[in-house]
Amino acid sequence: MTGRPVIGICARTAPVTLQGATMMVNLALQSHVDYLAAAGCTPVLIPLLPGAGQVLSGLDGLLIPGGPDLDPALYGATPHLTTRTGSPAMDAAELALVREALDIGMPTLAICRGMQLLNVLHGGTLHQHLPEVTGNDGHCPEPTVSFGRHPLETKPGSRIAQILADDDAPETACRHHQAIDQIGAGLIPTGWSPDGVVEVLEVAHHPFAIGVQWEAGQTEDQRLHHALAEAAERASPRTATVA
Repeated sequence: MTGRPVIGICARTAPVTLQGATMMVNLALQSHVDYLAAAGCTPVLIPLLPGAGQVLSGLDGLLIPGGPDLDPALYGATPHLTTRTGSPAMDAAELALVREALDIGMPTLAICRGMQLLNVLHGGTLHQHLPEVTGNDGHCPEPTVSFGRHPLETKPGSRIAQILADDDAPETACRHHQAIDQIGAGLIPTGWSPDGVVEVLEVAHHPFAIGVQWEAGQTEDQRLHHALAEAAERASPRTATVA
């Protein structure tokens, strides 16, 4: 029989009200779960606790989704008035988890906050409020508008260009007020919006580690999830045929 690659999804915490009681829960977008399952994987949720990296031995791939802003202290900055962080403990646990995953060559897909975390992990910095750079809110439109839509220019021969090769006019669907400023060491920018905002980063000399700034998972486009699944399948001992 053939096994299914196991993909870890970094959990996010949020308050919910259930039967009149408010509580904090760990959660993931259902679309991430559905898209990875449709690609032939078994998705599992990873709570961001100290020592979370211990679960990596049971995984074949990692997905870092969107979420709150990173603590600006991580890249030597003071908080902007619009910066909304999670918790230092969550940031520390996720940074450690991603560092360990990259060190062992695990296929990794980082989305929105995930791409920003990838950059900070490699010593890069962030623009904390993108409208002050671009002069508009095109990347984070008013709540009445679903997404900011931008044509995507990709670097020829890059992994993102290969993933989107069937699309003559790739487009982002973004909702972010922060973006990449200085690019971290060992990262290669391979996608841009027309205003010069970096939309894709790839980790040099890694089998599959890619970050995208747009809201992958919140549209019907499943190509990135399938690309992660294919990379995980190639790397996974679970997909070997058992006699």
